[in-house]
Amino acid sequence: MSLPHAILTALLEKPSSGLELTRRFDRSIGFFWSATHQQIYRELNRLERDGLIHALPQPPSRGRRKEYEVLPAGRAEVARWVAEDQDPRPVREPLLLRLRAATVVGTAGLATELRRHLALHREQLALYEGIEAHDFPPERAAGENRLQHHILRAGLGLETFWIEWLTATLADVEAGGSDGAARGPGEAAGVQGSGGEAG
Repeated sequence: MSLPHAILTALLEKPSSGLELTRRFDRSIGFFWSATHQQIYRELNRLERDGLIHALPQPPSRGRRKEYEVLPAGRAEVARWVAEDQDPRPVREPLLLRLRAATVVGTAGLATELRRHLALHREQLALYEGIEAHDFPPERAAGENRLQHHILRAGLGLETFWIEWLTATLADVEAGGSDGAARGPGEAAGVQGSGGEAG
């Protein structure tokens, strides 16, 4: 249910056309909830059909895009969703599963992939730091939207975590400390502890 709520939230912030929404997803919302342009347009049609948004009246004009705003039912749905119980989502990170597999088959080629991931996370961290410097400078702290800043800080914290974790993991792989195939699956690091199998 999160994509329609993300769209409703964006429209509550500012009535927009479908094209404007896709651009806003590409620039900001997509950092923590991605969606294709086709998915966004499909949800817009569904939200309009369900009476949660409607198209604003537009003067006749060739090529003019339909602009949507949220109806009271849509605002009420977002408010309900904000307050509902929702458990944390379990982590589904393919790289972690691949590391688990490497404890069995060995780490050939893994260091290259870890270095690539490390570069991508460093790039993303630099992007977030640039956004923070531009949108949340210390001299404007008193008037900033603190909840929006907390969202950005979550991104900063996650990227910092991945950089630290990847750096340590890469160092271990390059040192040969995780060559599970060389030791056998029963002896691979992180697979078996003193009392049984981990995870």
